[in-house]
Amino acid sequence: MGRKIGYARVSTGGQEIGLDWQIDQLTRAGVKKTDIYSEHITGTKANRPELRNALRTLREGDQLVVAKLDRLARSLKDLLDLDAEIRTKGASLVLLDSNIDTATSSGRLFISIMGAAAEFEAALVSERTRAALATTRARGRQGGRKPALTPAQKRQAIQMYQENDRWTVAQIAGALHVSRATIYKTLNQAGAIQQNPSQAEGVGTQLIHALTAVHKL
Repeated sequence: MGRKIGYARVSTGGQEIGLDWQIDQLTRAGVKKTDIYSEHITGTKANRPELRNALRTLREGDQLVVAKLDRLARSLKDLLDLDAEIRTKGASLVLLDSNIDTATSSGRLFISIMGAAAEFEAALVSERTRAALATTRARGRQGGRKPALTPAQKRQAIQMYQENDRWTVAQIAGALHVSRATIYKTLNQAGAIQQNPSQAEGVGTQLIHALTAVHKL
């Protein structure tokens, strides 16, 4: 017969009674106080050092005992991942509140049902995503990132650029709240400019250096 390793957790300060209650339940189930790992940490945090310590101590035939399921797992997927890790060590998981021991046939059935529920949930999410994309395409739009500029804004950018004495590419980008690369792409696609962004930036930089040199003369 292996050892019983206990784990208890409270989420915030002021829950000492909750922690004491969990420890009491664990000791009633035969867990030695010296084998109980407890911590104060929110359940949503992936880093639970005392839980990791408890898992590291597990050996073949051991049991990880928890007073309540919600004190162990953050989600259904988290539960299944933890169960898989425990099983690779040859140990089992005991949930006192639901009278589950994964070393028994009923315990394994419980985990199997949870796994089926997780797969069903994932399938539903995937189906809803596909349906949403199909609806979007049917309305004439493709899924993915929203274009940086609307057609009206693209026309505005081209018109502003063609007013060479008034607007620079940087000023157009600032006015439309996009990057200069987006403006260069728009101008290139419209045939309003022939050079690519890197070339344009190089010319602009050279012009600035030339003007600076003239100013210093």
